[in-house]
Amino acid sequence: MEELDDIDKIILKKLQENAKITTKELANILHLTISPVYERIRRLENLKYIKQYVAILDKKLLNKPITALCQVSMRYHNEAYIEMFEREILGFEEIQECYHMAGSVDFLLKINIDSLDAYHDFVKYKLSRLDNIGTLNSTFVLKEIKYTHTISFLICLFFQLKYHFFNHALYGIE
Repeated sequence: MEELDDIDKIILKKLQENAKITTKELANILHLTISPVYERIRRLENLKYIKQYVAILDKKLLNKPITALCQVSMRYHNEAYIEMFEREILGFEEIQECYHMAGSVDFLLKINIDSLDAYHDFVKYKLSRLDNIGTLNSTFVLKEIKYTHTISFLICLFFQLKYHFFNHALYGIE
């Protein structure tokens, strides 16, 4: 995989903060012209550092205020059962995230729903009907403390300071 330089990292950081930022705005932040910034973004997309651009929706406004975390333990752990479970999970639109885990549970599911009754029906009529489920353990989020899609990585301190002081001196930007 190609090594990222500090300019690439700043572009990725800014795109994580706001995927709608324009190439012109990025170029101004980096004190570059639009063309090289555009080329860097395309390169980062082609190298798959940028998987996709998405809108993050408000689950409460969409009437899905309850987040359930469901731990699934399988009865049998052979390849065929695991692959079958993974395929079936992909068909459930209620499941927002699914992780194959190491440890005391096999899978962790994140489910946003409108009510406890809806969750009960999902577990009873869909999830529990899958083959090979041993146990299900559900917990519910009381309060969301931190929610982010950003991945942090180090940017050279010198590079950060240089642009911080440059932006501050020219534009009064912090």
